[in-house]
Amino acid sequence: MDRRKILWGVLAGTAAGAWAKTDDPTGGDPLGSMQWPDLRKQYAQDAPLRFTDEVLVHTPAFADDALNVPLQVDARALQAQGGGVARMVVVADRNPIREVLSFEPLRALPLLAFRIRLEQASPIRCLVQTRDGHWHVGGAMTQAAGGGCTVPGVTRADGSWSKTLNQVHARFFSNVAAGTRRLRLQIMHPMDTGLVAGVPALYIEQLELLDAAGEPWWRLQPREPVSENPLITFEMPVPGAKIFRLVGQDNNGNRIDAQVRA
Repeated sequence: MDRRKILWGVLAGTAAGAWAKTDDPTGGDPLGSMQWPDLRKQYAQDAPLRFTDEVLVHTPAFADDALNVPLQVDARALQAQGGGVARMVVVADRNPIREVLSFEPLRALPLLAFRIRLEQASPIRCLVQTRDGHWHVGGAMTQAAGGGCTVPGVTRADGSWSKTLNQVHARFFSNVAAGTRRLRLQIMHPMDTGLVAGVPALYIEQLELLDAAGEPWWRLQPREPVSENPLITFEMPVPGAKIFRLVGQDNNGNRIDAQVRA
């Protein structure tokens, strides 16, 4: 065979390989999600971003109950980087409502545990912005039978939600091994997605934990995919304030206001 043809074949193959790498429709996403380029544009825009195992996303490989998928996101490994963690955004790529919540740790640790609704098998990821403006992304793939966002919750189905709306249950636990105190917080709320026929969206949209001086310790913006009657676990420093006030509201203006004691 002509040596020039061989050389051209090698060069063409190399060029094709390079094109395939730069033309990746997932934007280099390690989870191979076609939705990732849109998510990156929505949240990070042109800011520096990297995928990293310093952002941990723990969730079952298969969601037995698509209405209540346990999830923990942990960005403590980034506390010493970029001035610390400014914001954490949790998204489920293939949910009809992708954003699950946004969390500003402020004085709390950048760690959350809670449950979400999952409509179908999807990457679940946490996008963490450090104070220098850089984004750090971790994620995990979860399989699911589906339907978690488009069926009513238990309290909506039996009508009991209106009797307990916005009641707050809270308790602190000492986490001696980590040198922190754990706050487990539950707010009674249907967290309706608006995707069930005849049931409009009704969800908590803002929460803030204030100390006695009115200073915020963390801010949370839940969205529709958070499971009904949200049970959320926070890690907070010790020592610290003993009496807090939890304030917030849902998208219909129903207010949340409760005292939380350590």
